[in-house]
Amino acid sequence: MLGKKENGSMERPGSLNTIVGKGTFFEGTLKVESSIRIDGKVKGRIVTADSLTVGKEGEVEGEVTAKNAIIGGKVQGKVHSSGKVILEARSLFQGELKTAKLVIEEGAVFEGVCSMGQGEPTSTVTSGKSLLSGTPSKEPLKQS
Repeated sequence: MLGKKENGSMERPGSLNTIVGKGTFFEGTLKVESSIRIDGKVKGRIVTADSLTVGKEGEVEGEVTAKNAIIGGKVQGKVHSSGKVILEARSLFQGELKTAKLVIEEGAVFEGVCSMGQGEPTSTVTSGKSLLSGTPSKEPLKQS
């Protein structure tokens, strides 16, 4: 359907038409109108109006601006997402993350600072090599 764009969720991202394949190294700025998948290495800036997927062997060093991001490999730098960021098991994120929604699977490593929502930061992790594996909190979570 030409000219018709659905209000997509993470389950229905836009068309994937850009892939940085395994064994590929790119340095510079990538601007993509739809989704992009990284299975190689990218150093620089990535801007996409839709989703960024970093495969299990993919590596990104730099600044990312995307609607949604699924990280299965390594990301170092800044990620700005207006939608949802998913850190898959065995992924590594180091840096600054700003997103509306965050999912961290068991086994993912998050090392850095996270700001969620449009107000002030609500979550900060600054200890080195924090392994987030579902350790229970002493206080119950408040639901809004």
